[in-house]
Amino acid sequence: MLPALVEALHGLDANLVASQEATMSARIDGTQAALLHRLAAWLVGGFAVIALVLGVVGLYGVIAYAVSQRTREIGVRMALGARRSSVYRLVMGQAGRLTAIGLAIGLAGSVGVSMLMRAMLFGVKAWDAYNLCGVAVLLALASTAASYLPARRAASVNPTDALRAE
Repeated sequence: MLPALVEALHGLDANLVASQEATMSARIDGTQAALLHRLAAWLVGGFAVIALVLGVVGLYGVIAYAVSQRTREIGVRMALGARRSSVYRLVMGQAGRLTAIGLAIGLAGSVGVSMLMRAMLFGVKAWDAYNLCGVAVLLALASTAASYLPARRAASVNPTDALRAE
Protein backbone atom coordinates (compact mmCIF):
# COMPACT_ATOMS: atom_id res chain seq x y z
CA MET A 1 0.00 0.00 0.00
CA LEU A 2 2.97 2.29 0.60
CA PRO A 3 3.95 2.59 -3.10
CA ALA A 4 0.33 3.46 -3.95
CA LEU A 5 0.38 6.24 -1.37
CA VAL A 6 3.62 7.66 -2.79
CA GLU A 7 2.12 7.53 -6.29
CA ALA A 8 -1.02 9.32 -5.07
CA LEU A 9 1.17 11.97 -3.41
CA HIS A 10 3.04 12.55 -6.69
CA GLY A 11 -0.31 12.70 -8.48
CA LEU A 12 -1.37 15.61 -6.27
CA ASP A 13 1.87 17.54 -6.69
CA ALA A 14 4.83 16.36 -8.73
CA ASN A 15 7.22 18.61 -6.76
CA LEU A 16 6.56 16.79 -3.48
CA VAL A 17 9.29 14.33 -2.54
CA ALA A 18 8.79 11.22 -0.47
CA SER A 19 11.93 9.73 1.02
CA GLN A 20 12.50 6.88 3.40
CA GLU A 21 8.85 5.93 3.31
CA ALA A 22 7.92 3.30 5.85
CA THR A 23 4.96 2.31 7.98
CA MET A 24 4.79 3.43 11.60
CA SER A 25 5.19 -0.18 12.75
CA ALA A 26 8.39 -0.53 10.70
CA ARG A 27 9.76 2.73 12.13
CA ILE A 28 9.01 1.67 15.71
CA ASP A 29 10.43 -1.84 15.19
CA GLY A 30 13.68 -0.33 13.91
CA THR A 31 14.32 1.77 17.02
CA GLN A 32 16.90 0.97 19.64
CA ALA A 33 14.25 0.82 22.37
CA ALA A 34 12.31 -1.87 20.49
CA LEU A 35 15.52 -3.83 19.98
CA LEU A 36 16.30 -3.65 23.71
CA HIS A 37 12.79 -4.82 24.63
CA ARG A 38 13.03 -7.71 22.16
CA LEU A 39 16.47 -8.66 23.47
CA ALA A 40 15.22 -8.56 27.07
CA ALA A 41 12.28 -10.79 26.15
CA TRP A 42 14.60 -13.32 24.48
CA LEU A 43 16.91 -13.22 27.50
CA VAL A 44 14.06 -13.86 29.94
CA GLY A 45 12.76 -16.64 27.69
CA GLY A 46 16.22 -18.23 27.64
CA PHE A 47 16.41 -18.11 31.42
CA ALA A 48 12.95 -19.67 31.61
CA VAL A 49 14.06 -22.57 29.39
CA ILE A 50 17.17 -23.06 31.52
CA ALA A 51 15.00 -23.06 34.66
CA LEU A 52 12.68 -25.66 33.11
CA VAL A 53 15.61 -27.90 32.18
CA LEU A 54 17.09 -27.57 35.69
CA GLY A 55 13.71 -28.40 37.20
CA VAL A 56 13.34 -31.50 35.03
CA VAL A 57 16.87 -32.66 35.90
CA GLY A 58 16.24 -32.00 39.60
CA LEU A 59 12.96 -33.89 39.61
CA TYR A 60 14.57 -36.74 37.69
CA GLY A 61 17.30 -36.87 40.34
CA VAL A 62 14.80 -36.94 43.22
CA ILE A 63 12.66 -39.66 41.65
CA ALA A 64 15.69 -41.73 40.60
CA TYR A 65 17.11 -41.49 44.12
CA ALA A 66 13.75 -42.49 45.65
CA VAL A 67 13.55 -45.47 43.29
CA SER A 68 17.12 -46.52 44.12
CA GLN A 69 16.28 -46.38 47.85
CA ARG A 70 13.18 -48.53 47.27
CA THR A 71 14.82 -51.12 45.00
CA ARG A 72 14.51 -53.84 47.64
CA GLU A 73 10.84 -53.01 48.25
CA ILE A 74 10.12 -53.02 44.52
CA GLY A 75 11.94 -56.36 44.21
CA VAL A 76 9.80 -57.85 46.99
CA ARG A 77 6.65 -56.53 45.32
CA MET A 78 7.65 -58.06 42.00
CA ALA A 79 8.65 -61.35 43.67
CA LEU A 80 5.18 -61.50 45.24
CA GLY A 81 3.55 -61.07 41.83
CA ALA A 82 3.29 -57.34 41.24
CA ARG A 83 3.06 -56.46 37.58
CA ARG A 84 5.21 -53.95 35.78
CA SER A 85 2.20 -51.69 35.35
CA SER A 86 1.66 -51.50 39.11
CA VAL A 87 5.32 -50.53 39.62
CA TYR A 88 4.93 -47.85 36.92
CA ARG A 89 1.84 -46.56 38.74
CA LEU A 90 3.69 -46.56 42.05
CA VAL A 91 6.60 -44.46 40.78
CA MET A 92 4.53 -42.20 38.54
CA GLY A 93 2.04 -41.70 41.38
CA GLN A 94 4.84 -40.54 43.65
CA ALA A 95 6.03 -38.11 40.97
CA GLY A 96 2.45 -37.01 40.37
CA ARG A 97 1.98 -36.17 44.04
CA LEU A 98 5.19 -34.13 44.07
CA THR A 99 4.09 -32.36 40.91
CA ALA A 100 0.60 -31.62 42.20
CA ILE A 101 1.96 -30.17 45.45
CA GLY A 102 4.50 -28.07 43.55
CA LEU A 103 1.92 -26.81 41.06
CA ALA A 104 -0.54 -25.90 43.82
CA ILE A 105 2.09 -23.95 45.75
CA GLY A 106 3.39 -22.33 42.56
CA LEU A 107 -0.04 -21.30 41.29
CA ALA A 108 -1.05 -19.88 44.66
CA GLY A 109 2.23 -17.99 44.89
CA SER A 110 2.02 -16.60 41.37
CA VAL A 111 -1.56 -15.40 41.84
CA GLY A 112 -0.63 -13.83 45.18
CA VAL A 113 2.43 -12.04 43.79
CA SER A 114 0.58 -10.88 40.67
CA MET A 115 -2.13 -9.37 42.87
CA LEU A 116 0.57 -7.45 44.75
CA MET A 117 2.20 -6.34 41.48
CA ARG A 118 -1.06 -5.50 39.69
CA ALA A 119 -0.10 -1.81 39.34
CA MET A 120 3.14 -2.68 37.52
CA LEU A 121 1.55 -5.08 35.03
CA PHE A 122 0.80 -3.47 31.68
CA GLY A 123 -1.60 -5.13 29.27
CA VAL A 124 -1.87 -8.26 31.42
CA LYS A 125 -4.55 -9.07 33.95
CA ALA A 126 -3.37 -9.83 37.45
CA TRP A 127 -4.96 -13.29 37.20
CA ASP A 128 -4.40 -14.58 33.65
CA ALA A 129 -6.00 -18.01 33.54
CA TYR A 130 -4.70 -18.97 30.08
CA ASN A 131 -1.07 -18.36 31.01
CA LEU A 132 -1.39 -20.04 34.39
CA CYS A 133 -3.06 -23.12 32.90
CA GLY A 134 -0.55 -23.25 30.05
CA VAL A 135 2.39 -23.13 32.44
CA ALA A 136 0.79 -25.74 34.71
CA VAL A 137 0.26 -28.11 31.76
CA LEU A 138 3.82 -27.55 30.52
CA LEU A 139 5.26 -28.27 33.96
CA ALA A 140 3.06 -31.36 34.38
CA LEU A 141 4.30 -32.70 31.03
CA ALA A 142 7.90 -31.96 31.99
CA SER A 143 7.36 -33.77 35.29
CA THR A 144 5.93 -36.79 33.50
CA ALA A 145 8.89 -36.87 31.14
CA ALA A 146 11.35 -36.56 34.04
CA SER A 147 9.81 -39.42 35.98
CA TYR A 148 9.41 -41.82 33.05
CA LEU A 149 12.99 -43.16 33.07
CA PRO A 150 13.09 -43.92 36.80
CA ALA A 151 9.68 -45.61 36.51
CA ARG A 152 10.88 -47.73 33.60
CA ARG A 153 14.03 -48.66 35.51
CA ALA A 154 11.97 -49.61 38.56
CA ALA A 155 9.60 -51.73 36.49
CA SER A 156 12.49 -53.66 34.96
CA VAL A 157 14.04 -54.62 38.31
CA ASN A 158 14.86 -58.30 38.55
CA PRO A 159 13.44 -59.47 41.91
CA THR A 160 16.33 -61.83 42.71
CA ASP A 161 18.98 -59.20 41.97
CA ALA A 162 17.08 -56.62 44.03
CA LEU A 163 16.83 -58.94 47.01
CA ARG A 164 20.54 -59.83 46.82
CA ALA A 165 21.67 -56.23 46.40
CA GLU A 166 21.63 -55.32 50.07
